[in-house]
Amino acid sequence: MLGAIIGDIIGSRFEKNNIKSKDFQLFNNKSRFTDDTVLTIAIANSILNDVEYSKSVKHYGKKYPLAGYGKSFKKWLAGSTIGPYNSWGNGSAMRVSPIGYAYETEYQILEEAKKSAEITHNHEEGIKGAQSIAMSIFLAKNGKSKKEIKDYIQNKFGYDLNRTIDEIRPVYKFDVSCQGSVPESIIAFLESENFEDTIRTAISIGGDSDTIACMAGSIAESFYKEIPEYMITEMKKRLPDEFIEIIESFKKAYSY
Repeated sequence: MLGAIIGDIIGSRFEKNNIKSKDFQLFNNKSRFTDDTVLTIAIANSILNDVEYSKSVKHYGKKYPLAGYGKSFKKWLAGSTIGPYNSWGNGSAMRVSPIGYAYETEYQILEEAKKSAEITHNHEEGIKGAQSIAMSIFLAKNGKSKKEIKDYIQNKFGYDLNRTIDEIRPVYKFDVSCQGSVPESIIAFLESENFEDTIRTAISIGGDSDTIACMAGSIAESFYKEIPEYMITEMKKRLPDEFIEIIESFKKAYSY
């Protein structure tokens, strides 16, 4: 979950100002948390306190209304849209990382990721995106190699993970769909050398930078088991106290 939030914060200032390079300052005074972080915290809160996903997501979404939500999600949050709205957007995948840590079997991960997605993103691609990120985290947590993670995701979900970042970067454009951003975030992780390199690689392709870095970072944390301490310090400077409390409670509850 830390990896997701750090990726979101670092990527936030590049979402509408893409940088096609890995050479950039990680944090500055424009680095902030967005909807990716708010809804990740909401999912963690649901798991910790046995609260329905939809209830927790609505609570935190309304509490932090200026975090940068999409138009359809805003309507759902306001109650003008009742029930899920068949979204295939990457909002389902950006918020799912706590599930990858909290459950112990493949079946549980897939089911809970589906449940967390379909409160809003009940399109097949929206569900698949959330399941892919959650399962990548779960497999990494359990010591699987990058090849094993890659093979599982390709075979289970049909994503093409054989492309390289150097092939993707020159032609990649802003794409908020799961099918157009989840595979790219996984490839960024697969090509990386460590946690920081994952974030730099993810942001360097452009597009929906905060969310791609959020998804890639969530997997990288699980795989590399280590995040530079200064990144955690910079993250905490930018979060409300209640977010930090939920993060600490979640880490303690799920021993990571």
